[in-house]
Amino acid sequence: MELRQLGTTGVKVSPLCLGAMMFGAWGNTDHEDSVRIIDRALDAGINFIDTADVYSRGESEEIVGKALQGGKRDNVILATKVHGTMGDDPNEFGNSRRWIVREVENSLRRLKTDWIDLYQIHRPEFDTDIDDTLGALSDLIHAGKVRYVGSSTFPASRIVEAQWVAEKRGRERFVCEQPPYSILIRSIENDILPTCQRYGMGVIPWSPLAGGWLSGKWRLDAPEDQLKSRRSAMIASRYDLSIPGNQRKLEAADALAKLADEAGMTLIEMALAFVIRHPAVTAAIIGPRTMEHLESQLTAADAKLSDEVLDKIDEIVPPGTVVNQDDTGWINPALDAAARRR
Repeated sequence: MELRQLGTTGVKVSPLCLGAMMFGAWGNTDHEDSVRIIDRALDAGINFIDTADVYSRGESEEIVGKALQGGKRDNVILATKVHGTMGDDPNEFGNSRRWIVREVENSLRRLKTDWIDLYQIHRPEFDTDIDDTLGALSDLIHAGKVRYVGSSTFPASRIVEAQWVAEKRGRERFVCEQPPYSILIRSIENDILPTCQRYGMGVIPWSPLAGGWLSGKWRLDAPEDQLKSRRSAMIASRYDLSIPGNQRKLEAADALAKLADEAGMTLIEMALAFVIRHPAVTAAIIGPRTMEHLESQLTAADAKLSDEVLDKIDEIVPPGTVVNQDDTGWINPALDAAARRR
């Protein structure tokens, strides 16, 4: 695969990043099979792996750590994240210095490594001063435990605030953002992607297949049992077809599948190629649960979309729009009723 530069770091990464969320209790519970999938991805030219402490409560990190033994670690750009709840104690969560400094040690242990290439704050948090967060992350970089730091699913205003605080207070800055982005979730084209470009930040979108909606199985004529899965049962707001937004997703996915057929490629290839085609995007995070899933996605690195196909995609889902707001990964708490009414 042709490597790309991650922001202004000088680090070269593959245009497909192997996401490890589905390795462990949330997806593939067979550790050895998960390791084989990771090995296949590395053999195919992927040198970028992304996980998080919260994925299956650390199990995903443990699987990745197991897979990278035997000398493989040195040639992999390894990313993980902190923020999600990891225990019953109310302080085992969040973006505070206290939790970050403690949890990074747990991630290092689970990953069986002495350093993390990219340590990301998984979600913004209004209760914690961003300077406290950046101060802790800066200390981890200076201690050699972390090479770079980034954010995930931050709104544009928070991205700008973090850059400003880093410059004002002399902190290490976020070098990349990890937002949700797919043909069905295009809201980041409005401000997040341009903001990242202005600050020279890399962008590594998650869910480029829109949580499976762009896998090819979501079609108007598909049997009802085909549209059921473990994930759809867990997150009904994103899959229940009685919800108007999800019905619109089904209609859009069906139209996009027909367009991919006309273009001579699979919908998976078209969806991934669409994301990595954007000039602001560094790498798209793929999240296979099985070897079959991985093989179906690897070919997207070489897929090319013509301007005609891109124009037709824009007709189905206009630029800057999102079909179902529940897919954005983060809802601004300022929109809660308690924040809007006295």
